[in-house]
Amino acid sequence: MIIDAHQHFWLLEDRAGQWPPPSLGAIYRDFLPDDLLPLLEKAGVSGTVLVQTMETAADTDFMLGLADQHGFIKGVVGWVDMKAADAPAQIARRAAHPAFKAVRPMLQDIADIGWIDDPALEPAVAALIDHGLVFDALVLPPHLPHLVTFAKRYPALPIVIDHGAKPLIATGHYSAWRGDMAALAELRNVHCKLSGLLTERGEQKPESVRPYAETILELFGPDRVIFGSDWPVLRLAGDYQQWLDFCREIIPAPHHEAIFGGNAVRFYSLSDR
Repeated sequence: MIIDAHQHFWLLEDRAGQWPPPSLGAIYRDFLPDDLLPLLEKAGVSGTVLVQTMETAADTDFMLGLADQHGFIKGVVGWVDMKAADAPAQIARRAAHPAFKAVRPMLQDIADIGWIDDPALEPAVAALIDHGLVFDALVLPPHLPHLVTFAKRYPALPIVIDHGAKPLIATGHYSAWRGDMAALAELRNVHCKLSGLLTERGEQKPESVRPYAETILELFGPDRVIFGSDWPVLRLAGDYQQWLDFCREIIPAPHHEAIFGGNAVRFYSLSDR
């Protein structure tokens, strides 16, 4: 079973003033299940994890509604204000939905680079752990030292780094990113998604992402790497089958079952709903 552990849906009417801008023509439209299903069927993908794109309760409601209607959506990564006084209650309410699997604050858009390195998050993190939920880390390279501190503070919280922390592939910056990712890989509660790299390459050839993808595999190993497409954002730099085929080529065949499905099922506690 192949699981795409990172994809999005959205309606432009719900995104007034939000990303994406009209200049990104390839993704400036509505994206709903009927747009993705033909790609999943062609690729042999059995299910997906649907991930939030706005810091609103309404966006999470929208995703959970889609999960209620479409069985291929095996899990939802939603949003909760983790520093709100009622964060534990918000998390408990969301956890009652069988598709709700994780929380993702949009750290890449928060001006405070050290937002995640804050003991004030403890009540929310405790609620995530109590309800068997996990944490998606949408970070950029400057966030990684703070994410290390956060991950060490909460070793019982499963964490997954989205898109390999969006390394600066377009400008060839590698060494500092690798060092910080190595520090995270030493922590057994931290996983990493093999996703989103094509859109970080800029004008570089698609092959330029290979050293970064291979480093993720080397550091985190076959039991803590999770495949994701980042569709439809992927459309800015490639297509669904191209990314899947690239990942199949660089991942050794004995590890396909884990990275393309088993790790996602285990990490997100997915089931056939």
